Amino acid sequence: MAWRQEIFTQSLPEVHSSVHVPTSAGFFRTLKAYLGPGLMVAVGYMDPGNWATDIAGGAQFGYKLLSVVMISNLFAILLQHLSLKLGIATERDLAQACRDHYSRPVGLGLWVLAEIAIAATDLAEVIGSAIALNLLFGMPLAVGISVTAVDVLLLLWLQNKGFRVIELIVAGLIFMILACFAYELIVSRPEVSAILGGLVPRAEVVTNPKMLYIAIGILGATVMPHNLYLHSSIVQTRDYPRTDTGKKQAIKFATIDSSVSLLLAFFINAAILILAAAAFHFSGNQQVADITDAHRLLDPLLGVQLASTIFAVALLASGQNSTLTGTLAGQIVMEGFLNLRLKPWVRRLITRLIAIVPALIVAIIYGEKGTTELLVFSQVILSLQLSFAVVPLVQFTGDRLKMGRFVNPGWVRYLSWAVAGLIIALNVYLLVETVLG
Repeated sequence: MAWRQEIFTQSLPEVHSSVHVPTSAGFFRTLKAYLGPGLMVAVGYMDPGNWATDIAGGAQFGYKLLSVVMISNLFAILLQHLSLKLGIATERDLAQACRDHYSRPVGLGLWVLAEIAIAATDLAEVIGSAIALNLLFGMPLAVGISVTAVDVLLLLWLQNKGFRVIELIVAGLIFMILACFAYELIVSRPEVSAILGGLVPRAEVVTNPKMLYIAIGILGATVMPHNLYLHSSIVQTRDYPRTDTGKKQAIKFATIDSSVSLLLAFFINAAILILAAAAFHFSGNQQVADITDAHRLLDPLLGVQLASTIFAVALLASGQNSTLTGTLAGQIVMEGFLNLRLKPWVRRLITRLIAIVPALIVAIIYGEKGTTELLVFSQVILSLQLSFAVVPLVQFTGDRLKMGRFVNPGWVRYLSWAVAGLIIALNVYLLVETVLG
């Protein structure tokens, strides 16, 4: 079935085709023009929601779950490639594509689920940033959660400066996180041979129920549904020729941008798990399972005073970075599914209040332990919604009537459905176990 386009509207119209792409330029000059969207997507793979599962996995099982981090990242590279290809080939983001293809009741249902997922993502950002402010400045969690509302004004100011400015800020924060964990790895002195051994998949991950549970948590926290909507839109900010030749080039360079950026995300996620293994697992502190415990123990265990502070700085950068990309994803989802445009400050305020109110209530009533559990719960919500973004994406990119010459070849189509099926099965298992537990 081809697209049903009653009204053709551009995705993120205020920045659509706003980034210049040089014509007849060399490989590296052209690649430079396409760099940016991949880094913005990579933010979702290293947000505060990932930290808890990586810390728990490293503290309890050493380097054994590194292979799960690697496999999850390979899944992400494939799905983000499909997302950017959908946006470039069809000139529709994933939300618009769902509105075009499905009946209105189905489209509205998918919109509600996507909004819930974005609220859950925002919840993780709020809690992660509040925990970081608490660790760095001793700010009470309830106050820190309230302070995060101020980023509404920051984002509005940045949006007026152009899309490239937002990309550069995101890139700067990512490299700050990267530098922080490079330092942490140097001072923790992990065993290189054991790390390489951890990258080899092992049957124990499946046969050990506790290990399997954390492994599924790592997968659920890694592949983020809002990123699939986000990527299909922001690749269209490049001013490439909207011809078959121009689209072919755009897909090529956008895929390089995406894959390299997600490899950086893999390094950061792997570094969190390696740090937890080196600092906690092999020192007899296997029960460390949350961010606050990890921060408290880093200095005495590593014998370096700056270790805990740098850890908290990286967490704050992670939370603020995720705020920027989560906001854009919220705009894309609302405009794409409903063709409804709200003023940016209204959209941002609604999303942030949905996240702040439950986080504030839990922080006041239950304190630190409650907010940590709420952070984990937000990842369960994301796991539940993931299949409702992955299945349409795989379906659309495998449909020749929609994609034309850019349709997935047979092997990519089969691989994509296999990955989608595995992700769905594992996330359903995670949800059931979490609810029953």
